[in-house]
Order: sequence, then C-alpha cells, then structure tokens
Amino acid sequence: MTEQIPDWIARLPKAELHLHLEGTPAPERLAALVRESVGVALPLEEVERRYRYHDFIGFLLAYKWVCEQLRSPADYAFLLRDHLERLRAQNVLYAEFTLSAGVVLWNKLDLDAVYLALREAAEAARREFGLEVRWVLDAVRHLGPGHVARVADYAVRWKDAGVVAFGIGGEERGFPPELFRDTFERVRAAGLRVTVHAGEVSGPESVWGALKVLGAERIGHGLASFRDPKLVEALARDGITLEVCPTSNRLTGALRLHTGGDDLAAHPLVAYCRGGVPVTINTDDPGLFFTDLNTEFALAERMGLSREELTRVARRAFESAFCDEPTRAALLARFDATALSR
Repeated sequence: MTEQIPDWIARLPKAELHLHLEGTPAPERLAALVRESVGVALPLEEVERRYRYHDFIGFLLAYKWVCEQLRSPADYAFLLRDHLERLRAQNVLYAEFTLSAGVVLWNKLDLDAVYLALREAAEAARREFGLEVRWVLDAVRHLGPGHVARVADYAVRWKDAGVVAFGIGGEERGFPPELFRDTFERVRAAGLRVTVHAGEVSGPESVWGALKVLGAERIGHGLASFRDPKLVEALARDGITLEVCPTSNRLTGALRLHTGGDDLAAHPLVAYCRGGVPVTINTDDPGLFFTDLNTEFALAERMGLSREELTRVARRAFESAFCDEPTRAALLARFDATALSR
C-alpha cells in the first residue's frame, strides 16, 4: 500500500460492503495465525509466493490455499479480530463481511462452530469500539446447485443472528444464475437480502441474470455493466448498488478482460458514479490485494472523483447496507455529524 492517503479520507467515516473475511490477512498475519494455531512456522517467503497470481483462476487458487490454512473456529476468529482493528484505524463504522461458508463446508469444518466464534468476536468489537458487523453467507457457484442450496440452509438458520444476506461467488463462466433460481427464491422468501457476484469476469448478461433470475439487490463488482448501456440505465433507474473493487479488478485481470488493459483510468467507476448508478468502494480481499479501504478511496480520487463525489459514495455505503433500519439511521447520523459538518 503505497498510495498517499489525504487526511480528509483518513478521517471520513466509512462502511465496507464487499469484504471477504478469508481474504483479509496480509502474508505476515497469515504466517502468524498458522504459528499461533498449530505451532508450525510457515515461512513468510512461502506465503508471499502463494499470494502471487496472474489471472482470475490464479487468484481463486491463492484464495483457496489461504482458506486451507484455516483449521478451526479460533482461526476464523483470529482473522476477524485482526481485521477489525485495521478497520477501526481507518474510521470504518460498519462492515458486512462475506464468509465463504461453502468453502468452510468444503474443508469439512463445523460451520455452526465457526459462525459462533465469529459472532462472539464481532460482539466484543462492538462493545469495545462501536464497530457494527453483519454477515453475508457466500456459496461457491462452480460447486453446483446442491452445494449452494446447502449453504442457503445455514443462512436462513442464522438470519436473526447477524446474517443479513446470501450470495454466490466463484467462477461465473459456465454456471448461469438459472441453476440457482429455486434457492434464491427460498432465501428471499425467508427475509434475507441478496447480493451476487456478477459481471466480474463475465459480461453484462451475468448482471442481468443476477437481477432478473436471482433478485439481486446489490451486485458484487458489476465491472462489465458499462458494456451494455441499457443495463447501466436500469441500474441507475432501479437504484441497484454496485460494490466496486478497483484494485481487485486490476490484479485479477478482470479489468484487462473488459477494457484491454490494466490502467485504472479505464475503470468505469467514475462513469457509473456520474451516470447515476449507486456505487460503493470496497477492498474485496485486502490481504491478497495488498490494499485497504483508505487506499481504495485515494485511488478513486486519483481516478477522477472529487471530494464531494467521494463523500456521497461513502454515504451510499451506509444507505445500501443490509442492516436493520434503526442501525442504519444511527450510522447515518454518525456519518452526517462528522463528514457533512466539515
């Protein structure tokens, strides 16, 4: 993280909506976790080697390897406590963590025990420094409909215990939303909100499918949406928030896939913002992308968004959060008292 952080960005109250817990540890923190958890020295050089990738599939393999180092509920709680301290230092008031629940099951861990440990760690942080945490349970679309349905069972079970939404991530290509229609109808009927990774490495049709078939209220990434003007118009008209992750898009090769290059100047974030599409700025997997939320805001400023625009984007994250209305109102009051009074 070499980006110079303007003081006003550092002081700006923030919320983060697209944040994978398993992608939070920097190499040295993952090495520390393994050392503390199993008493084995994991060489930092090995972790750094595993964190190197050149395309989206390579990134997924790196993410999978990180998940394989998590062997117990205590390991997950370690990651959460560690990252909550970093969020606190960046003036983050609210975070919706995505838990890769499907990967927890794939690794044959007790998902109920993992979630209980995370709830306890989150509650301790709320009591200690007032940072509100909610959860999005995520299934892996390329593991198939049966796997996605099983993860949805857990999401519905915990919907009154901190889980506010359900979603799917993983490889979009070859796994269209129609495969998961029934499961998403069930979670929506149970009162859960829906956010779907779409338009990251696939085209606008993936976003359309997430909206029309799965009932997505927010879109994870939505990078490819600019390729279909009618889609951009629909996102703006219907108030569908895009969870934008600039550094992630550059490092996974998703930006190159859609624009032909890695220059963030070609990223559609600014055009979305000025075209009326609701956007939020996020880190996605800050450890694997060597970034943080302050850095992403500073990058967005360099990409062309003004201080006023970025302040509106920051407020939009609170408006688009899936928390209950009293919590949202309290968070917006805290935001307005600080950000809009300057």
